[in-house]
Amino acid sequence: MDYVSALIPPVVMAIAFIVLIRTIVKSQGGANKAKEDATVNAAIARAEATGPAPAAGADRS
Repeated sequence: MDYVSALIPPVVMAIAFIVLIRTIVKSQGGANKAKEDATVNAAIARAEATGPAPAAGADRS
């Protein structure tokens, strides 16, 4: 009976890993891809609109 309790955690982790990979693969492309691309493009546009960040240790005089 000890072998069953020793095998349960790896089996549960394997199933969780498979579910995670399937979710990642299924969420790629389609309508989700358009939403994600729009979100990334908006974030890039906001970052470019604010201008470059000041350099570390720049002289502030």
